[in-house]
Amino acid sequence: MEAILLGIYGFFVWLIFIKFKLLPWNTTSKVIVGTIPVVGLSALILTLNVVAPSSADVRVTKYTVQIVPQVRGRVIEVPAEGNVHLKKGDVLFRIDPTPYQQNVKQLQSQLASATANAKNLNEQLKAASSKTASVSSQLDLAKKRVLEYTELVRTEAGNRFDLEQAQANVKQFEAEVAVAQASERQIKEQIGTMVDGEQASVAAIRAQLENAKWELSQTTMHAPADGTVINNQLRVGSWVVPMPLQPAMVFVEDAYQVIALYHQNELFNVEPGNNAEIALPTLPGEILKAKVNSIVWAQGQGQMTMSGNLPQTGMAPAAPNRFAVKLDMDAKSADVFLAAGAVGHGAIYTEHAKMVHILRKVILRVGSITNYLVLKLH
Repeated sequence: MEAILLGIYGFFVWLIFIKFKLLPWNTTSKVIVGTIPVVGLSALILTLNVVAPSSADVRVTKYTVQIVPQVRGRVIEVPAEGNVHLKKGDVLFRIDPTPYQQNVKQLQSQLASATANAKNLNEQLKAASSKTASVSSQLDLAKKRVLEYTELVRTEAGNRFDLEQAQANVKQFEAEVAVAQASERQIKEQIGTMVDGEQASVAAIRAQLENAKWELSQTTMHAPADGTVINNQLRVGSWVVPMPLQPAMVFVEDAYQVIALYHQNELFNVEPGNNAEIALPTLPGEILKAKVNSIVWAQGQGQMTMSGNLPQTGMAPAAPNRFAVKLDMDAKSADVFLAAGAVGHGAIYTEHAKMVHILRKVILRVGSITNYLVLKLH
């Protein structure tokens, strides 16, 4: 753009001083003619850098997911191919499910046995409780008989033998009540505590069964989102383990972020909602529209990690890092494929001096067109 402006300026200088000789071409005019473009272009560029700041470091980043299985085993199938687009839920790979299926069957058998045993114990408990209640009733009746015979013996209306027989019956029923209560307690101890309305042992086996079913489901790994598996080296026969430091593959999601990096003093006029444009070498000749989402007012130099050492300031001051501006692509540009790691140029158009924004737009478009040039000699 600067070259175009200089060319236009030079054309008019040629017309005025050389072609039509409207003004004398002397030392004074030469100094003036040479000073005007230097001062004018410097003022224009400095103004543009404030009202329409540009960045030569616009980056496209995509979310990556480390695919780590939840269970260990040998891989028996890998439907996912490297660099082939996948939909959310597509199968990535399968682990041999045999040991997990056997575990599920074993626990299902244990659960059935424990449930039947719990049901039998519940029936025994009901019978023991009924017997305790029955003997307790007989004991109460026997105690009443003792009181009646005691009164009759006291008034000499009854004989002592019947009283002694009633007292013997009370002792017998007391012993039977103790035996019935002991049997009832023993059955309750076998049943144990209740968890969610189930016997504790049954609930424990059911929980183990649910976990075994979950582990079985984890033998098939699915794509967590729409995206692509990059550099897939997993093959049938490989052994995978649930270790975060050893992922089976890396999944790159279609979702992306676009950030533009700016120096500190370029952003004091930038606000969320400002219009922006970017040009990427992967899309030569195209200008993608965007809006400023936010400015990330933080970077590594603003952080001091916990340490037992004093901070090192060095022999010279550290070079200032840049701040990231997060950009949201507009609806028309949102469906354009952006490669992860693509780097290009961009500009943000503030609400100040809008009349000169056109210059920045022209500069950005000229740069986008030059992306068609592949400057190498081999």
